[in-house]
Amino acid sequence: MRRRHLFPALIGLTAKSEGNIQGGFVFESQNEGHKIRDGAVYRPPAGTRRAKVVIIGGGIAGLSAAWWLRKQGFTDFLLLEGESDIGGNARWGQNEICAYPWAAHYVPAPNPESTLVRELFTELGLIDAAGALNERWLCHSPQERLYLHGRWQWGLDPDAGTTKTDREQRRIFHERVADLAATGQFKLPMALGRAPDARLDQQTMRDWLTAQKLTSPYLAWEVDYGCRDDYGASSSETSAWAGLHYHAARQHSEKGPFTWPEGNGWIARRLAEQVKAQTVPGVWIRRVEQVGTRWHLRTTGFNVETEAVIYAAPSFVLPYLMEGLPKPRFEYSPWLTANLVIEQPMETAWDNVIYDSPSLGYVDATHQTLASRHDRAVWTYYLPLVGDPLTQRRRLQSQDFNHWKDFILRDLERAHPGLRKNVSRIDIFRQGHAMRRPGKGFLAESQNWQKATEKPRFRVANSDVSGLPLFEEAQYCGVEAARFTLAALGLIKKLDRP
Repeated sequence: MRRRHLFPALIGLTAKSEGNIQGGFVFESQNEGHKIRDGAVYRPPAGTRRAKVVIIGGGIAGLSAAWWLRKQGFTDFLLLEGESDIGGNARWGQNEICAYPWAAHYVPAPNPESTLVRELFTELGLIDAAGALNERWLCHSPQERLYLHGRWQWGLDPDAGTTKTDREQRRIFHERVADLAATGQFKLPMALGRAPDARLDQQTMRDWLTAQKLTSPYLAWEVDYGCRDDYGASSSETSAWAGLHYHAARQHSEKGPFTWPEGNGWIARRLAEQVKAQTVPGVWIRRVEQVGTRWHLRTTGFNVETEAVIYAAPSFVLPYLMEGLPKPRFEYSPWLTANLVIEQPMETAWDNVIYDSPSLGYVDATHQTLASRHDRAVWTYYLPLVGDPLTQRRRLQSQDFNHWKDFILRDLERAHPGLRKNVSRIDIFRQGHAMRRPGKGFLAESQNWQKATEKPRFRVANSDVSGLPLFEEAQYCGVEAARFTLAALGLIKKLDRP
């Protein structure tokens, strides 16, 4: 199912002085999405397939729905994915050096309330029957480092150059986060928490810091980094409730996170293997409509008739597929991810961050391999394009490969002078709508969207529903949709939350 080799759109566009850096854009499928948006005319589908349930979308939410259905002994379903590769934001790649992620690359040690994550991780051998975490896939040391004021420091809390006031404000911040966590409103998944404080959702995270008189520039950077890391948005674009969730929801454990050379692709691959017989990749949904008590789907390959639909693709696409739905008032964050082949590896941590960089730095994909030494390495570089999403999407798509290659190298050379001489390849993945951005007021918008999509035997199942683009949320939404579907079909007696 997984391609062993990538075929980028551009090859060898480079200056000779850079040592002939190869590479190009990968996964350039945005034109298919634009065709759906623009109502393009397709060839009539060939033939009709039938299944009791159809899952649209092969990311973590769709795979989790399929996983739970199989656990109930139900296999009369199809999982349809537009891309040729399963995984969504957990997609991965592989070259002769190692596997590597294209987006999500870790899952924190699960909280006690994250029972579905614990159940899955126990099945995958990540947690044993006694609840102990498998050390093999916990992040190895050194885990994190920060390039600050011209040198690397271990850990991501800024140290060099900070004052007593900076450190005191950091202490106050974590104290107030702990107080908020004690209210019980910040849980993973968020549906298991108490009702959110709507007042926090009516201001941005940056405004909350200001109201708390927390003005340290180093603390502001840390908080902004957290918002960019999880949501692809700055603290001035993120709901204070979502920004605080980043710090308050996850229990602080000395162990973790779980990570793999291919990132969360390790999980996606194992889930995909379980439902290979029911999976059809490379088909794009064109229309979803209810006919009587059944649902009819038109795709780029065939028609589908089904009794129930689990929609696990991005929410912003759905109004183009189903008549009568309003467009959700959601914003989506554009991202750029790149994988660099490093010919002369150097000392790194797993996560390497550059202070005041527009990027999140890079993850060393070879860090979790068991080899005692590496002659070559793969670095995965993450760039959230904060600011107005439409402007940034146009920027992302209008600039050519050479522009982004130079941007990446200039950014990394702040901490690694002369790096480009050691880079032999850069492949770049552009995502115009990588994930929903939980801006101010996102909680109310989530409720409005859920109400708008309430249909008989139809359920939206993705992290868009909650507004937090996290593994725990996507898994929970997928399983909740699967439970709803079997209940709607009369195959389970009652709908209890897991």
